[in-house]
Amino acid sequence: MPLTADEALTRLRTAKTQGRLAHAYLITGPAGSGTRELAEKLTGLILGTSEAPFKHADAHVIEPESKSRRIRIELIREMERELHLRSSLGGPKVGVVFDADRLVEQAANAFLKTLEEPPAQSHLILVSSQPDQLLETILSRCIEVPLRAVVKPALTPRQEALLQILQSHAAQGSTDVAGAFGLVQQFTRLLADAKEAIGDETAAALKKEEALYNQVGDRKGLEDREEYFKALTEARYRGERERLIEVMEQWFADALRHQHGMDTLDHPAFAAATATLATAMPTPQLLRRSTALAELRENFNRNVQEQLALECAFLKAFAA
Repeated sequence: MPLTADEALTRLRTAKTQGRLAHAYLITGPAGSGTRELAEKLTGLILGTSEAPFKHADAHVIEPESKSRRIRIELIREMERELHLRSSLGGPKVGVVFDADRLVEQAANAFLKTLEEPPAQSHLILVSSQPDQLLETILSRCIEVPLRAVVKPALTPRQEALLQILQSHAAQGSTDVAGAFGLVQQFTRLLADAKEAIGDETAAALKKEEALYNQVGDRKGLEDREEYFKALTEARYRGERERLIEVMEQWFADALRHQHGMDTLDHPAFAAATATLATAMPTPQLLRRSTALAELRENFNRNVQEQLALECAFLKAFAA
């Protein structure tokens, strides 16, 4: 479950006190969640300083550079060299990689070797708002520290539309297969709308840059940008899909909160609908349906075919 940056830091301090700090962490979270600030405080915690930890002699920080905003293998090689050197103060060393999802393929493979065989007394901190763009082998070698934004963001138009769809479905009291497939179709239309809008936005952004690269004859730079925008399009689409799944999980969570007399709801504007749901279904059934959505997220992480994953999950979540 995502934490606030302060909650995460408290847990990391406890791990440090107990001598249980991992050698590699992946800090993830949306804008406003404090990922950069936590990375800096964790660096200071490891190095034993609160005074500008990133400027410490044993802290080695890299982030995207150049026109393509990618992390080149040369940066990874340099950080590896620094981490293998003797510590300036005889203590631990820390390597920090911001926007780790922007590692080029060669850099990602080189970094994987560093994770597999970390230099002595070294810790690695990766930061990413799009961890699904990282190699699975990199993800598996890091302890993820997921953060959430302190201020809850406003609903997007598609999230609002999904809530209206769920409200309508709840009002019908449908728990049959036909109703579940009807929800799948409406959800799929929302995803198609998101994919088209994101594609149009990234295509327009690329087109603006294309003329400049063609003007200077930088074909390699243009290819890098094309690859970047392709990855960005996919990452943004997955992010939108994730946010829509989260809305459905919150829908059932609000129903469970009603059952237990809790006043705080994720979507108070739809309290009447979720209260009706709470009355109509026992707690085990609500939990089972919520679990189906959690499984859907896991299946997407395993690259299960999207439409098949959706249909199976919706049958479990919305059909009796």
